[in-house]
Amino acid sequence: MADLLLVLSIISIWAAVFQSILIMWGAVRFIFRQSRKDWDIPDPEKMEHFPRITVMVPAHNEELVIAATAENILRLNYPKDKVQLIVVADNCSDGTAGKLKALKNKEVFRDRDFMIFERTGTGGKSGALNDALEYAKHEWICIFDADAAPERNALYFLIEKAMEEPDAYGAVFGRNKARNRGQNFLSKCINLELVTAQRIYHTGLWELFKLGTIPGTNFIVKTDLIREIGGWDTQAITEDTAISFEILTRGQLIALAPQAEAYQQEPEQLSVYLKQRERWAKGNFSVVIDNIHHLFNRSSWRIKLHVLYYVASYFWFMLAIIVSDIIFVVNLIYGVIALFKPDVEMPFQFVDNLYVYLMIAWGLMYYLFVLQINLALAADIGQSTMQNFILSCISYFTYAQLFLLISLRAFYSMIVDKLTGRKTKWYKTQRFG
Repeated sequence: MADLLLVLSIISIWAAVFQSILIMWGAVRFIFRQSRKDWDIPDPEKMEHFPRITVMVPAHNEELVIAATAENILRLNYPKDKVQLIVVADNCSDGTAGKLKALKNKEVFRDRDFMIFERTGTGGKSGALNDALEYAKHEWICIFDADAAPERNALYFLIEKAMEEPDAYGAVFGRNKARNRGQNFLSKCINLELVTAQRIYHTGLWELFKLGTIPGTNFIVKTDLIREIGGWDTQAITEDTAISFEILTRGQLIALAPQAEAYQQEPEQLSVYLKQRERWAKGNFSVVIDNIHHLFNRSSWRIKLHVLYYVASYFWFMLAIIVSDIIFVVNLIYGVIALFKPDVEMPFQFVDNLYVYLMIAWGLMYYLFVLQINLALAADIGQSTMQNFILSCISYFTYAQLFLLISLRAFYSMIVDKLTGRKTKWYKTQRFG
């Protein structure tokens, strides 16, 4: 039985290695292609052919950050008369609405199409977006979270990408960056995760397969499309992943606009991080299970590949790494004990050189883990530093293993929810000024 487990783990790890190499190859090709492009960003006066857009920002008790976010949006490099801003003060018990009203009353913003929607409904972020959708007047909708700090040309780049193939692109997403990335060990690790996900996995999947998944912020979607879907799913924990599958099933692509960047706050406390990431993992587990049927029906190859990618990432590879980690750690502990008690036998014993093959596969996987992080860092100005290189080497044994524990907790919680009918409690990530 131990031999079978080990063989399956080795095969799975090699499959993960192949996937990583393939996606990295796509990312490198994308990076080189983008490096040869010249960007000529026009002034708003020269964007008369650009579409009108409604920007929606859901905000629940966000008085610490909401005024800065709304002001950043109002100052974006886009024609003022083509932007409608709706900020939803969602069941707020703090000064969120007051901060927004003070901003709206400033002389510079009095003539802007700026709506403050004080909402008392249910459904969390999805419910807030659905209610705001009723007031959206324009052909595209842009979503920013309450802590977002979009760069000045972010909206321009999102729309510019959408205009490349307006019939094919149902949504376009940009890149999100941690603005507090240097605060402590946790925020530095989160920064590595963000940079790697967005500069390797997002770019590689888009370059090779034209596959994209919208994040929770810094993206645009066609207004008619989101209304056809029925809005955001109030039952989905990760509404962004759920809506991505809905868009793909309607034959629309989710395009990547790599120059559209926005900064966001990331957790600096472990307790906040654990709650946020467990919710995300649990939501993605649920979305994968809800969409597994696409593998067995007449859905397009792109949707099937999207489902397979999530199944591999959240189930297959995760399980293989957990099993191999258990085998490695347990045998390591017994090996140390054997130094003092030679008669102790290893609990996992394998034929021939099978264990050596596992160590080779594990070593290659670790090498690729570090390589892809540093490749991503090299593609982001100012991030390729000795400190980040050292951090990438040790993050596998710390931060990455923590994610395995989070995934196990999330999967257990999801199973309990399915069996008992328990409703998931929405957790709002804590902000700071």
